[in-house]
Amino acid sequence: MDCTSCGSKNLRNFRGEIAVHFPGPSQIDEPAVFVFPDLVICLVCGVAQFAVPEAELRLLAAKTNVAA
Repeated sequence: MDCTSCGSKNLRNFRGEIAVHFPGPSQIDEPAVFVFPDLVICLVCGVAQFAVPEAELRLLAAKTNVAA
């Protein structure tokens, strides 16, 4: 697999921990949704790719009133 940004083959897999915060001042008291995805990071340009796991994706969709 090649990096989608720079074309490098120097990609590595990592485990991640990401806190997703809801935008806007009206969401300031809304707790973050923690996501623990598998990351693919290009060690040349720093681009990272990941997919949000299904359970957290449903939670994000529900809290933003988006149909999942």
